[in-house]
Amino acid sequence: MKPTQKLHDLGQSLWLDNITNDLLTSGTLKRYIDEWSVTGLTSNPTIFDHAIKGSTAYDAPIRELLAKGQSGEALFFDIALADLTQAADLFKPIWEKTSGVDGYVSLEVSPLLAYDTKSTLAAAKDLFARAKRPNLFIKIPGTKEGLPAIEEAIFAGVPVNVTLLFSREQYVAAAQAYMRGVERRIAAGLDPDIASVASLFISRWDVAVAGKVPDALHNRLGLAIARRAYKAYIDLLASPAWQRAYNSGARPQRLLWASTGTKDPKASDIMYVKELASPFTVNTMPEGTLKAFADHGDVGAPVPMDGGDCEQVLAEFAKAGIDIDALAAKLQDDGAKSFVNSWNELLGVIVSKSAALKKAS
Repeated sequence: MKPTQKLHDLGQSLWLDNITNDLLTSGTLKRYIDEWSVTGLTSNPTIFDHAIKGSTAYDAPIRELLAKGQSGEALFFDIALADLTQAADLFKPIWEKTSGVDGYVSLEVSPLLAYDTKSTLAAAKDLFARAKRPNLFIKIPGTKEGLPAIEEAIFAGVPVNVTLLFSREQYVAAAQAYMRGVERRIAAGLDPDIASVASLFISRWDVAVAGKVPDALHNRLGLAIARRAYKAYIDLLASPAWQRAYNSGARPQRLLWASTGTKDPKASDIMYVKELASPFTVNTMPEGTLKAFADHGDVGAPVPMDGGDCEQVLAEFAKAGIDIDALAAKLQDDGAKSFVNSWNELLGVIVSKSAALKKAS
């Protein structure tokens, strides 16, 4: 049995953290679905920046949109929606087979709105309505300002992928925002079955402390953070409040492992896949990591529901001078800034390509 199938059979969803027009038109994404048990897909500004910058596949649609008077951010979202709705259609049979548990694609609101609750909500509702696909998540950052937008989006019936979560505390805050939206739907007599995932970023923890801790702690922080959050996830799933919501027809928000590509060239290229095997979760991985796991993957023991040794490991990091809470806040802030930088680069590529195509026409 293929490693990807083993992971899927354990109860974890494998999603691809990538989208390009070539993936769609070449049949590669369809092959990943059919042969490697891929059941969903995520995107972000960096992915689209690389896709548009590194390919001529987008030249024709950009020309068409320019002819219609589109430009800048509006032009980008038309391109992104074209790709992601195609991908959503490929995953639609999975969405139907799993009754809406799996088979999703994700599109992010503008990172410039990460600290603007009202605009984030308006953008989320608009993008979901334009996509006209029930299996499309709108990605909203789990920042302090993003939490009210998450609650309101869920209340409005918009499926949400909460992004930029780095710690147990940030995850729990996002999960509670989701549940507030669900409970409000129940109180209003609305269908509470609105899907959501909460994306916890893993590898950036180990990058942040590389060279700052003893060798014995090398590449152990991200996994310890993940195990701590997983225990909180299991506890929430079993909590009376969540069970009351299930009894009214709600579905659980799933925990998603993000940033699972290994950044350390000396470490295993499947480390964050093998070590994060866990039922009823999602692992969204870069294409290179997916290929590596399909080639030589090994499914490890499931993440302990009680978090295993995470607290002991985190205590060792504290002794080494690492302030977990402060670092979590910094990673979230840095992540938001990184997405803004990628967004600005992306819009710059759109502008330069638009100018070149206008000149050539």
